[in-house]
Amino acid sequence: MVNSQGYARFRIEAPQAQSVVVSLGLGGTKGGTPLTKAKDGSWMGTTAGPMDEGFHYYHVTIDGGVFNDPGACNFYGSTRWESGIEIPAHDQDFYALKDVPHGNVQQILFPSKSTNSIRRAFVYTPPSYDKDVNQRYPVLYLQHGWGEDETAWFNQGHANLIMDNLIAEGKIKPFIIVTTYGMTNEIKFGGLRNFDIKPFQTVLTEELIPYVDTHFRTKADQAHRAMAGLSMGGMETHMITLNKPEVFSYYALLSGGLYKPEEIKDKSKVKLIFISCGSKERPDGVKNAVAALKEAGFNAVSYISEGTAHEFLTWRRSLHELAPLLFTK
Repeated sequence: MVNSQGYARFRIEAPQAQSVVVSLGLGGTKGGTPLTKAKDGSWMGTTAGPMDEGFHYYHVTIDGGVFNDPGACNFYGSTRWESGIEIPAHDQDFYALKDVPHGNVQQILFPSKSTNSIRRAFVYTPPSYDKDVNQRYPVLYLQHGWGEDETAWFNQGHANLIMDNLIAEGKIKPFIIVTTYGMTNEIKFGGLRNFDIKPFQTVLTEELIPYVDTHFRTKADQAHRAMAGLSMGGMETHMITLNKPEVFSYYALLSGGLYKPEEIKDKSKVKLIFISCGSKERPDGVKNAVAALKEAGFNAVSYISEGTAHEFLTWRRSLHELAPLLFTK
Protein backbone atom coordinates (compact mmCIF):
# COMPACT_ATOMS: atom_id res chain seq x y z
CA MET A 1 0.00 0.00 0.00
CA VAL A 2 1.14 3.55 -0.76
CA ASN A 3 -0.29 6.54 1.07
CA SER A 4 -0.76 10.09 -0.16
CA GLN A 5 2.64 11.15 1.21
CA GLY A 6 4.55 8.44 -0.64
CA TYR A 7 5.19 6.08 2.26
CA ALA A 8 4.94 2.40 1.31
CA ARG A 9 3.60 -0.27 3.67
CA PHE A 10 4.15 -3.99 3.14
CA ARG A 11 2.44 -7.06 4.60
CA ILE A 12 3.84 -10.54 4.02
CA GLU A 13 2.42 -13.80 5.39
CA ALA A 14 5.36 -15.94 6.51
CA PRO A 15 4.46 -17.37 9.93
CA GLN A 16 7.54 -19.63 10.21
CA ALA A 17 10.03 -16.89 9.22
CA GLN A 18 12.57 -15.36 11.60
CA SER A 19 13.37 -12.26 9.51
CA VAL A 20 11.59 -10.45 6.66
CA VAL A 21 13.08 -7.40 4.91
CA VAL A 22 11.79 -5.52 1.86
CA SER A 23 14.69 -4.24 -0.24
CA LEU A 24 13.82 -1.08 -2.14
CA GLY A 25 15.77 0.64 -4.92
CA LEU A 26 16.43 4.34 -5.33
CA GLY A 27 14.35 6.30 -2.85
CA GLY A 28 14.28 3.58 -0.21
CA THR A 29 16.06 3.48 3.12
CA LYS A 30 19.56 2.00 3.35
CA GLY A 31 19.33 -1.72 3.98
CA GLY A 32 15.70 -1.86 2.98
CA THR A 33 12.60 -1.89 5.17
CA PRO A 34 12.53 -4.50 7.98
CA LEU A 35 9.10 -5.91 8.76
CA THR A 36 7.79 -6.78 12.23
CA LYS A 37 5.95 -9.99 13.03
CA ALA A 38 2.35 -9.68 14.23
CA LYS A 39 0.37 -12.09 16.44
CA ASP A 40 -1.34 -13.64 13.42
CA GLY A 41 2.02 -14.66 11.93
CA SER A 42 2.09 -11.96 9.27
CA TRP A 43 4.90 -9.43 8.88
CA MET A 44 4.27 -5.72 8.38
CA GLY A 45 6.38 -2.60 8.01
CA THR A 46 6.42 0.90 6.56
CA THR A 47 9.28 2.68 4.83
CA ALA A 48 11.14 5.06 7.14
CA GLY A 49 10.44 7.93 4.79
CA PRO A 50 8.50 8.79 1.66
CA MET A 51 9.71 7.13 -1.52
CA ASP A 52 10.69 9.13 -4.60
CA GLU A 53 7.87 9.46 -7.11
CA GLY A 54 7.70 6.96 -9.92
CA PHE A 55 8.55 3.29 -10.45
CA HIS A 56 10.93 1.22 -8.32
CA TYR A 57 12.06 -2.41 -8.34
CA TYR A 58 12.12 -4.36 -5.08
CA HIS A 59 12.17 -7.86 -3.63
CA VAL A 60 11.60 -9.55 -0.28
CA THR A 61 14.34 -11.28 1.73
CA ILE A 62 12.96 -13.96 4.03
CA ASP A 63 15.52 -15.69 6.28
CA GLY A 64 18.23 -14.95 3.72
CA GLY A 65 16.25 -16.17 0.71
CA VAL A 66 15.31 -13.67 -2.00
CA PHE A 67 11.71 -13.75 -3.27
CA ASN A 68 9.32 -11.59 -5.21
CA ASP A 69 6.33 -10.08 -3.46
CA PRO A 70 3.35 -12.36 -4.22
CA GLY A 71 1.03 -9.37 -3.94
CA ALA A 72 2.69 -7.28 -6.67
CA CYS A 73 3.32 -7.43 -10.41
CA ASN A 74 6.72 -8.53 -11.70
CA PHE A 75 8.97 -6.60 -14.09
CA TYR A 76 12.22 -7.69 -15.74
CA GLY A 77 15.07 -5.67 -14.25
CA SER A 78 18.50 -6.29 -12.67
CA THR A 79 18.75 -9.41 -14.92
CA ARG A 80 15.82 -11.06 -13.13
CA TRP A 81 12.11 -10.69 -12.65
CA GLU A 82 11.59 -8.26 -9.77
CA SER A 83 8.55 -6.90 -7.98
CA GLY A 84 7.66 -3.33 -8.80
CA ILE A 85 6.04 -0.49 -6.91
CA GLU A 86 4.59 2.71 -8.32
CA ILE A 87 4.67 5.86 -6.19
CA PRO A 88 2.13 8.25 -7.78
CA ALA A 89 3.89 11.21 -9.36
CA HIS A 90 2.46 14.73 -9.34
CA ASP A 91 2.80 14.81 -13.13
CA GLN A 92 1.63 11.26 -13.82
CA ASP A 93 -1.15 12.45 -16.13
CA PHE A 94 1.10 12.32 -19.20
CA TYR A 95 1.51 8.52 -18.89
CA ALA A 96 -1.94 7.76 -17.46
CA LEU A 97 -4.33 5.33 -19.13
CA LYS A 98 -7.01 7.58 -20.60
CA ASP A 99 -10.10 7.36 -22.77
CA VAL A 100 -8.25 8.25 -25.97
CA PRO A 101 -7.53 6.25 -29.15
CA HIS A 102 -4.86 3.67 -28.37
CA GLY A 103 -2.12 2.27 -30.51
CA ASN A 104 -1.13 -1.38 -30.69
CA VAL A 105 1.91 -3.05 -29.13
CA GLN A 106 2.70 -6.35 -30.81
CA GLN A 107 5.43 -8.93 -30.45
CA ILE A 108 7.42 -9.82 -33.55
CA LEU A 109 9.86 -12.70 -34.03
CA PHE A 110 12.57 -12.02 -36.58
CA PRO A 111 15.36 -14.23 -37.94
CA SER A 112 18.94 -13.39 -37.03
CA LYS A 113 21.61 -15.16 -39.09
CA SER A 114 24.40 -13.43 -37.19
CA THR A 115 23.32 -15.03 -33.90
CA ASN A 116 21.81 -18.17 -35.46
CA SER A 117 18.56 -17.56 -33.60
CA ILE A 118 15.05 -16.17 -33.78
CA ARG A 119 14.95 -12.93 -31.83
CA ARG A 120 12.09 -10.93 -30.33
CA ALA A 121 11.08 -7.31 -30.60
CA PHE A 122 8.02 -5.26 -29.73
CA VAL A 123 6.50 -2.77 -32.13
CA TYR A 124 4.19 0.10 -31.19
CA THR A 125 2.00 1.32 -34.05
CA PRO A 126 -0.06 4.50 -33.50
CA PRO A 127 -3.88 4.51 -33.42
CA SER A 128 -4.07 5.69 -37.04
CA TYR A 129 -1.92 2.85 -38.38
CA ASP A 130 -4.78 0.49 -39.32
CA LYS A 131 -7.10 3.22 -40.57
CA ASP A 132 -5.12 4.56 -43.51
CA VAL A 133 -3.29 1.73 -45.27
CA ASN A 134 -1.48 4.15 -47.53
CA GLN A 135 0.21 6.14 -44.78
CA ARG A 136 3.84 5.43 -43.89
CA TYR A 137 5.52 6.28 -40.58
CA PRO A 138 8.95 7.22 -39.20
CA VAL A 139 10.47 4.83 -36.66
CA LEU A 140 12.14 5.30 -33.27
CA TYR A 141 14.35 2.42 -32.15
CA LEU A 142 14.24 2.65 -28.35
CA GLN A 143 16.68 0.73 -26.15
CA HIS A 144 16.43 -0.44 -22.54
CA GLY A 145 19.16 -0.35 -19.91
CA TRP A 146 21.43 -2.93 -18.31
CA GLY A 147 19.55 -5.71 -16.53
CA GLU A 148 16.37 -5.09 -18.51
CA ASP A 149 15.04 -6.36 -21.83
CA GLU A 150 12.70 -5.44 -24.68
CA THR A 151 9.64 -5.45 -22.37
CA ALA A 152 10.92 -2.57 -20.20
CA TRP A 153 9.88 0.48 -22.21
CA PHE A 154 6.25 -0.64 -22.45
CA ASN A 155 5.84 -2.32 -19.03
CA GLN A 156 7.90 -0.04 -16.79
CA GLY A 157 8.12 2.97 -19.09
CA HIS A 158 4.52 3.18 -20.40
CA ALA A 159 5.93 4.35 -23.74
CA ASN A 160 2.74 3.39 -25.56
CA LEU A 161 0.54 5.43 -23.20
CA ILE A 162 2.88 8.42 -23.46
CA MET A 163 2.57 8.22 -27.24
CA ASP A 164 -1.21 7.73 -27.21
CA ASN A 165 -1.72 10.79 -25.00
CA LEU A 166 0.63 13.01 -27.00
CA ILE A 167 -1.05 12.00 -30.26
CA ALA A 168 -4.52 12.60 -28.80
CA GLU A 169 -3.41 16.08 -27.69
CA GLY A 170 -2.07 16.84 -31.16
CA LYS A 171 1.43 17.45 -29.80
CA ILE A 172 3.32 15.00 -32.03
CA LYS A 173 3.20 13.49 -35.46
CA PRO A 174 2.51 9.75 -35.08
CA PHE A 175 5.46 7.39 -35.43
CA ILE A 176 6.33 3.76 -34.78
CA ILE A 177 8.45 2.61 -31.81
CA VAL A 178 10.51 -0.60 -31.87
CA THR A 179 12.19 -2.16 -28.83
CA THR A 180 14.46 -5.20 -28.80
CA TYR A 181 16.94 -6.84 -26.46
CA GLY A 182 20.27 -5.03 -26.63
CA MET A 183 22.49 -7.93 -25.50
CA THR A 184 23.33 -5.90 -22.41
CA ASN A 185 23.08 -8.60 -19.77
CA GLU A 186 25.86 -10.88 -20.95
CA ILE A 187 28.32 -8.72 -19.02
CA LYS A 188 28.34 -8.26 -15.26
CA PHE A 189 27.41 -4.92 -13.76
CA GLY A 190 30.47 -2.67 -13.89
CA GLY A 191 32.02 -4.47 -16.82
CA LEU A 192 31.10 -1.97 -19.54
CA ARG A 193 34.70 -1.73 -20.74
CA ASN A 194 34.43 -5.32 -21.94
CA PHE A 195 31.22 -4.76 -23.90
CA ASP A 196 31.45 -5.29 -27.67
CA ILE A 197 28.80 -3.33 -29.59
CA LYS A 198 29.33 -5.15 -32.89
CA PRO A 199 27.02 -8.17 -32.34
CA PHE A 200 24.06 -6.01 -31.35
CA GLN A 201 24.86 -3.43 -34.00
CA THR A 202 24.66 -6.18 -36.61
CA VAL A 203 21.33 -7.46 -35.26
CA LEU A 204 19.84 -3.97 -35.16
CA THR A 205 21.05 -2.45 -38.41
CA GLU A 206 21.36 -5.49 -40.66
CA GLU A 207 18.54 -7.74 -39.42
CA LEU A 208 15.88 -5.99 -37.35
CA ILE A 209 15.60 -2.72 -39.28
CA PRO A 210 15.27 -4.46 -42.67
CA TYR A 211 12.65 -6.80 -41.15
CA VAL A 212 10.63 -3.88 -39.74
CA ASP A 213 10.86 -1.98 -43.03
CA THR A 214 9.61 -5.06 -44.88
CA HIS A 215 6.75 -5.96 -42.54
CA PHE A 216 5.50 -2.51 -41.50
CA ARG A 217 4.63 0.65 -43.42
CA THR A 218 7.71 2.64 -42.52
CA LYS A 219 9.46 5.57 -44.10
CA ALA A 220 12.51 3.45 -44.71
CA ASP A 221 15.31 5.98 -44.89
CA GLN A 222 17.84 7.68 -42.64
CA ALA A 223 15.88 10.93 -42.51
CA HIS A 224 12.91 9.19 -40.87
CA ARG A 225 14.76 6.98 -38.40
CA ALA A 226 15.72 7.75 -34.78
CA MET A 227 17.60 5.88 -32.07
CA ALA A 228 17.37 6.50 -28.35
CA GLY A 229 18.32 4.59 -25.23
CA LEU A 230 18.30 4.84 -21.47
CA SER A 231 21.43 4.18 -19.38
CA MET A 232 23.43 1.40 -21.08
CA GLY A 233 20.99 1.63 -23.99
CA GLY A 234 22.19 5.21 -24.31
CA MET A 235 25.76 3.98 -24.48
CA GLU A 236 24.68 1.64 -27.29
CA THR A 237 22.88 4.49 -29.04
CA HIS A 238 26.01 6.63 -28.82
CA MET A 239 28.19 3.92 -30.34
CA ILE A 240 25.85 2.81 -33.09
CA THR A 241 24.84 6.28 -34.27
CA LEU A 242 28.52 7.23 -34.56
CA ASN A 243 29.41 3.95 -36.29
CA LYS A 244 26.39 4.03 -38.63
CA PRO A 245 25.56 7.68 -39.42
CA GLU A 246 23.81 6.55 -42.61
CA VAL A 247 21.12 4.74 -40.58
CA PHE A 248 19.77 7.31 -38.08
CA SER A 249 19.24 11.07 -38.20
CA TYR A 250 17.86 11.66 -34.67
CA TYR A 251 19.95 10.72 -31.62
CA ALA A 252 18.85 10.65 -27.95
CA LEU A 253 20.74 9.67 -24.80
CA LEU A 254 18.59 9.33 -21.66
CA SER A 255 20.91 9.10 -18.64
CA GLY A 256 23.19 7.40 -21.10
CA GLY A 257 26.28 9.49 -21.76
CA LEU A 258 27.12 12.49 -23.90
CA TYR A 259 28.10 13.46 -27.43
CA LYS A 260 31.10 15.64 -28.22
CA PRO A 261 31.02 17.78 -31.40
CA GLU A 262 34.30 16.32 -32.65
CA GLU A 263 32.86 12.77 -32.54
CA ILE A 264 30.38 13.50 -35.32
CA LYS A 265 32.09 13.57 -38.69
CA ASP A 266 29.18 14.73 -40.89
CA LYS A 267 27.00 17.36 -39.23
CA SER A 268 24.57 17.38 -42.17
CA LYS A 269 23.35 13.87 -41.34
CA VAL A 270 22.19 14.77 -37.81
CA LYS A 271 18.80 16.46 -37.38
CA LEU A 272 18.63 16.37 -33.57
CA ILE A 273 20.73 15.43 -30.57
CA PHE A 274 18.70 15.10 -27.35
CA ILE A 275 20.46 14.47 -24.03
CA SER A 276 18.70 14.14 -20.67
CA CYS A 277 19.12 12.95 -17.09
CA GLY A 278 17.60 13.35 -13.65
CA SER A 279 18.46 16.33 -11.47
CA LYS A 280 19.98 13.87 -8.97
CA GLU A 281 22.39 12.55 -11.60
CA ARG A 282 24.87 14.83 -13.41
CA PRO A 283 22.76 17.62 -14.90
CA ASP A 284 25.69 20.04 -15.36
CA GLY A 285 27.42 17.55 -17.64
CA VAL A 286 24.31 17.28 -19.81
CA LYS A 287 23.85 21.05 -19.99
CA ASN A 288 27.52 21.68 -20.81
CA ALA A 289 27.57 18.99 -23.50
CA VAL A 290 24.49 20.43 -25.21
CA ALA A 291 25.91 23.95 -24.99
CA ALA A 292 29.06 22.74 -26.75
CA LEU A 293 27.00 20.99 -29.44
CA LYS A 294 24.93 24.11 -30.04
CA GLU A 295 28.04 26.23 -30.32
CA ALA A 296 29.32 23.78 -32.94
CA GLY A 297 26.13 24.27 -34.95
CA PHE A 298 24.12 21.19 -33.99
CA ASN A 299 20.39 21.17 -33.22
CA ALA A 300 20.85 19.98 -29.63
CA VAL A 301 18.40 19.91 -26.73
CA SER A 302 18.95 19.15 -23.06
CA TYR A 303 16.30 18.07 -20.57
CA ILE A 304 16.66 17.66 -16.79
CA SER A 305 13.98 15.72 -14.90
CA GLU A 306 13.48 17.57 -11.64
CA GLY A 307 13.72 15.55 -8.41
CA THR A 308 14.60 12.20 -9.99
CA ALA A 309 17.70 10.05 -10.35
CA HIS A 310 18.61 7.01 -12.50
CA GLU A 311 15.05 5.71 -12.67
CA PHE A 312 12.03 5.29 -14.90
CA LEU A 313 10.30 8.54 -14.03
CA THR A 314 13.36 10.32 -15.46
CA TRP A 315 13.07 8.28 -18.66
CA ARG A 316 9.28 8.57 -18.98
CA ARG A 317 9.60 12.33 -18.72
CA SER A 318 12.50 12.29 -21.17
CA LEU A 319 10.50 10.38 -23.78
CA HIS A 320 7.61 12.81 -23.26
CA GLU A 321 9.97 15.71 -23.99
CA LEU A 322 11.75 13.96 -26.85
CA ALA A 323 8.77 12.72 -28.85
CA PRO A 324 7.50 16.17 -30.00
CA LEU A 325 10.99 16.96 -31.31
CA LEU A 326 11.25 13.91 -33.54
CA PHE A 327 10.54 13.85 -37.26
CA THR A 328 9.59 17.52 -37.45
CA LYS A 329 11.81 18.33 -40.41
